[in-house]
Amino acid sequence: QFTPVESGGGLAQPGESLRLSCTGSGGTLDAYSIGWFRQAPGKEREGVSCVTAADGPANYADSVLGRFTIWRDKAKTTVYLQINNLKPEDTAVYYCAANFWGQCAVKDGTIVPDFASWGQGTQVTVSS
Repeated sequence: QFTPVESGGGLAQPGESLRLSCTGSGGTLDAYSIGWFRQAPGKEREGVSCVTAADGPANYADSVLGRFTIWRDKAKTTVYLQINNLKPEDTAVYYCAANFWGQCAVKDGTIVPDFASWGQGTQVTVSS
């Protein structure tokens, strides 16, 4: 079973950008729909973006439209999440999740958390 591994988090100032990466082992990344979720302290987990298996369509939560971009690299070994114009409210632990040929859907403005495998998370902190 594919196990996602996140990287790329860190401390950034408002207005800066970060690029998160999702790799992993135990399967071919291209066969998995990949989602990015985040959880801030004291808040519920929020689905921010996903991309369908085999480089299918991507979706975004309403809250991040225009600032977040998700894509797979050409080698099909990594899924990236680019976060531009970082805001303090982007501070959270970001999780990558995978689902074998699963869906990548939006409901009520957020990504549906229908993913079977989850990474350990990477911390993003936005502060001046």
